[in-house]
Amino acid sequence: MQAFMILLALLVVHAHALDIAKLRLVASKHNLSCIYVFGDSSVDPGNNNNLETDQKVNFLPYGKDFYDSHPTGRFCNGRLATDLIADALGHTKFIPAYLDPNLTNAQLPKGVSFASGGSGFDDLTPQLSNVISLSKQLEYFREYKTRLGRVVGKTRAQKIVTNAVFLLSMGTNDFLQNYYVEPTRSKQYTIDKYQDFLISAMAKYIKAMHAEGARRLIMVGMEPFGCTPLVRALKGTIGCADDYNKVALSFNSKIKSLMATLGPSLGIEYFYTDIYGLVYDTIHNPGKYGFVEASKGCCGSGLEFGPSCKGLSTCADRSKYVYWDAVHFTEEMYKIISDEALKTLVKSLG
Repeated sequence: MQAFMILLALLVVHAHALDIAKLRLVASKHNLSCIYVFGDSSVDPGNNNNLETDQKVNFLPYGKDFYDSHPTGRFCNGRLATDLIADALGHTKFIPAYLDPNLTNAQLPKGVSFASGGSGFDDLTPQLSNVISLSKQLEYFREYKTRLGRVVGKTRAQKIVTNAVFLLSMGTNDFLQNYYVEPTRSKQYTIDKYQDFLISAMAKYIKAMHAEGARRLIMVGMEPFGCTPLVRALKGTIGCADDYNKVALSFNSKIKSLMATLGPSLGIEYFYTDIYGLVYDTIHNPGKYGFVEASKGCCGSGLEFGPSCKGLSTCADRSKYVYWDAVHFTEEMYKIISDEALKTLVKSLG
């Protein structure tokens, strides 16, 4: 699910309009070596493929617009925002999944994703779907560092990690799956106390990332998840579910407060990417961004996602839809989100 994900006057609305040369000059100036990705389905490129879970999409029409129309396990018709960011920075055309059996040694220094669809900050959330927890993602990262050291040498491996950007994008599943749809945590916490619980977990994991070498962190804020086609259908609302969106806004405020304190105390350069306003504006003014449909997904009837999308027909022009399925964005929408993340990163770096 969603939750989420990442130059000043160098940027306009779409990634293809970026001044790539200037962007890469900034990246080179600050020795940005690669991107390491942690999170949920918003940034999972296929780590769930070999898990015993229904939170995987290694089948068509997912990947319909990926290279060679190949379903990789990305919850999208094409590339994710993280892929587009890495490409814009000149690292790689797409970020591979760490658990991809075809991952090569040559790919290791260029960035890897440990993200898992269905995961969250709350350790209970991934248990509900049998997916990879954030603690397990960090365990895989430690394993990755050892492998990287064998490939490029320990000194260079340490330099790559230190100069990398860590990106963290998750949270939606904690609220939707773990609090509202399956009200496990709502029996234990008020929504405000549950947000505090998640912020505490987030702080713990960011400290763990820092201990593993993270010195630059892009923290992707929550999207207005009350606007997803799935939530609209479940709640029977014509427009967005405002109560859910208020939760997202409140949680974003808590994330920003945490990072303002935690970042400096750890010595981490942090870059908060606020996608809430961008996504909300796109949904309410789709024509402004080149879209024609923002209330339903492109797959099937527009209310399917995951296994229920398997083998279904899709809308003819995916570039005109904000949502690919009932939960996840199209590649075209991810282009807009990736621009926002790059803007945050480069503006902060200066």
